Amino acid sequence: MKKQWKPLLLAAFFVLAACEPKQKEVGDMTEAELTEYAKGIHERVITLDTHDDINTSNFTAERNYTQRLSTQVNLPKMEEGGLDVAWFIVYTGQGELTEEGYAKAYENADDKFNAIHRLTEEIAPDKIGLALTSDDVRSIVASGRKVAMIGIENGYPIGTDISRVKEFYDRGARYMSLAHNGHSQLSDSNTGERDSVWLHNGLSDLGREVIAEMNKWGIMIDISHPSKAANMEMMKLSKAPVIASHSSARALNDVSRNLDDEQLMMLKENGGVVQTVAFRSYLNTDKNSANRQKSNEVNARIAERENFEIKPGGMFRAMTGGAQSDYLEAYRAFQEKHSAEITEAINAEAPPVDVSDFVDHIDYLVNKIGLEHVGISSDFDGGGGVEGWNDASETFNVTLELVRRGYTEEQIGMLWSGNLLRVLDEVQAVAKQIQGK
Repeated sequence: MKKQWKPLLLAAFFVLAACEPKQKEVGDMTEAELTEYAKGIHERVITLDTHDDINTSNFTAERNYTQRLSTQVNLPKMEEGGLDVAWFIVYTGQGELTEEGYAKAYENADDKFNAIHRLTEEIAPDKIGLALTSDDVRSIVASGRKVAMIGIENGYPIGTDISRVKEFYDRGARYMSLAHNGHSQLSDSNTGERDSVWLHNGLSDLGREVIAEMNKWGIMIDISHPSKAANMEMMKLSKAPVIASHSSARALNDVSRNLDDEQLMMLKENGGVVQTVAFRSYLNTDKNSANRQKSNEVNARIAERENFEIKPGGMFRAMTGGAQSDYLEAYRAFQEKHSAEITEAINAEAPPVDVSDFVDHIDYLVNKIGLEHVGISSDFDGGGGVEGWNDASETFNVTLELVRRGYTEEQIGMLWSGNLLRVLDEVQAVAKQIQGK
């Protein structure tokens, strides 16, 4: 009896399957359907942002990322926006190349490492876990928690002690740049383009040793801030793929922090990935300048009316301790209170750099070097953010714009995390081979 009915059952199945409605093309969807479709993708892929700066005053028992602080990244905002993985940054500004300077830099790095471990081990281990591998990322996400990873911006804290590369690896660092804004003892910075004054004409001898040491232990080499000459040298020397943790396309916006086509093509050959950065002035300088000028005019007018003091950049940077955070809280409260008035007045004449401008850079990079070499970063709490993705709570808007542009779920998953985690895997595989020798 079963043998007689089996062909009939199969035929009925294929008839029913043929009658099922096919997924609409993106171009045929209503706005509501498009949004729902994008939400499904956003929930299924792992979203990963490779660059989020931190202030250690926000990593205490009393004040921390379990609270919805004014910071662009914290756990409530990650939950709201569906951001799964945040790379917290051990950033050190460039100082004097002296023993005293190195000691202060190390102290700063030590403080930030400790803060990140405090969050994941003491403050909120039930809400966020520290990942050291791609498997860790997937495991922590599957557990329902958010993921922290650690990147180092500026190798300055290494000083002249190369053993600190292994120390930083042991403390969780999985990428590091050799310079920031200013030449370090390891590498020239892109900022040398301002005056054409260089310290090493690329890497120093110590910098070359550090590259080899990073390959040995499995730390990804980050080329976002060093000079072009240093970047080209690093890609030649590295036995593993490199990353640019927060850079965009110089062909679309000519600023020294962005990568030009020559560097991009070498990165492609290297097998690396450029994490497109949502930083207004790196995406569209002219549009951002016009918007900032209009914004300053509007904010100043309203602040004068409301007797609120807006502190210029120099005054803000001179603040110490929690004063910066307190001012930012007050400033953002002022902005929120008057947001409708401010937005309407500014956008009428000088709209801000937005998610569409950001994805323009993603499109360019994908077309230039291939989708498998492109990722996503924000530089949140370090100056990053665009209209529509101005903090972690708005992360979905990036996925929505990618869907509008015709990217598939598989491609969006690669852009958000797949490409970066592939590089991490390859870097760690190379490290095992080197250590095995």
